[in-house]
Amino acid sequence: MNRRKIFDLSVTLAPHMPVWPTHPTVEIVPTGIASRDGYSIETLSFSTHTGTHVDAPYHFDERGATVDRLELSVLVNDGYCLSPPLRGKEITAEAIKSLWKPEYDGATILFNTGWSKKRAFTREFLYDFPGLTLDAAQFLLDHKVRLVGIDTLSIEPYEHKDFHVHKLLLGAGAAIIEDLYGLDQLQQGKRYTVAALPLKIQGASGSSARVLAIEE
Repeated sequence: MNRRKIFDLSVTLAPHMPVWPTHPTVEIVPTGIASRDGYSIETLSFSTHTGTHVDAPYHFDERGATVDRLELSVLVNDGYCLSPPLRGKEITAEAIKSLWKPEYDGATILFNTGWSKKRAFTREFLYDFPGLTLDAAQFLLDHKVRLVGIDTLSIEPYEHKDFHVHKLLLGAGAAIIEDLYGLDQLQQGKRYTVAALPLKIQGASGSSARVLAIEE
């Protein structure tokens, strides 16, 4: 049997884990305990954009697709991991272009900045992370990318108060994966099958997701 390697690119959800600065912290409360009740069960409380998650177009576009309406062909697709050089806190179109190959067109693109290794309740992790510039987002759209991910809390730097990168990508019908973890497991430029599967929550702007990269 051919056993392909499967890489988990998801953050483990845990109480009081680092999240977007204005979001509620995670609560996971046992409401059934096997030794007491004969079964175990928990209740959960957190934002739909907690941990590794998918942003649907509806996140910034009231007419955009909600997370339950995202096409499976977008969420499960050939994908590549790239580590472009940073310009300060920014990943520019020029940096992406320096690594781009024709086979990346139309694929899922995951950006490895190494930021997940800094994961902690520190100002650096929560506020100083890198992300895409507007021209980088446009470059991806020009190359028919419909799902783009990054290992930081946001696809764009925290200083982008107008969320113009989000609005450009989501407004064009693309989806975004944020807060990926462990992208250093992947080889730059190698093709994987990337599966990013959010919960099917009716009318939601996004959802936490289990994201996998499967070796070809």
